[in-house]
Amino acid sequence: MPSSNSAETLERIHAALEAAREVLTRFTAGDIEAKFKVGDDPVTAADRAVDDVLRKALLRPGEGWLSEETVDDFTRLDKTRVWVVDPLDGTREFVQGIPEYCVSIAMVENNVPVAGGICNPATNELIMGSRDTGVTYNGKPAQPSQRKDLRGALVLASRSEVKRGEWKQFESADFNIRPMGSVAYKLGLVAAGLADLTFTLVPKNEWDVAAGAALVEAAGGWTLKLDHTPLRCNQKNPLITGLLAGGPFLRDPLLLMLG
Repeated sequence: MPSSNSAETLERIHAALEAAREVLTRFTAGDIEAKFKVGDDPVTAADRAVDDVLRKALLRPGEGWLSEETVDDFTRLDKTRVWVVDPLDGTREFVQGIPEYCVSIAMVENNVPVAGGICNPATNELIMGSRDTGVTYNGKPAQPSQRKDLRGALVLASRSEVKRGEWKQFESADFNIRPMGSVAYKLGLVAAGLADLTFTLVPKNEWDVAAGAALVEAAGGWTLKLDHTPLRCNQKNPLITGLLAGGPFLRDPLLLMLG
């Protein structure tokens, strides 16, 4: 049975995602002006508008806040419960009109992502769950892939990593590679069993992966950082080495292949 705490957390996540979805109807994907932050990452008025509505919908006294679009004041480091959010993961795809972006919300307790919600408004997909409740995909129970080996597996790759040639090393592998935007969305699809694996080859920030990691783990899958250590969130520096995630039986085959 889910705890009342996790049920209330999921209710807040759901309400926040619906509010974010409403905000995003004011903007047209593929027809929006983008500015660029340090590191050549795009940001739009939609990112900031969603950040505002998420903070109002989620944050309660005593909780911490870490968002890609909010200046970090480090008060979160003293909190047991911290929201880690990306108001619009896949902004580059949003700007280009590619339907591979999402709103990503995680609840982190004692440095562990315990609940999450990911909404892709372009495809009308909602993936939610917690370690107490398991995961749902558009309201129906979901579980990760039960595939036992890499042969024929569907692996979701970063479109930008593929474009830069970083996945050339896997061109002769037995699995199928599908380039896609938004690491959070990719993790959500793995949690729901719509892909077998996903992994990044470059560093990511906590807000990119916390919700997706919570969902993959809650569904019965596994996640590890690129250095093969567990993901710990609400760190002073939110940058991590990258993330590996997949169905329960693919951890050892993937780690063996990556070496």
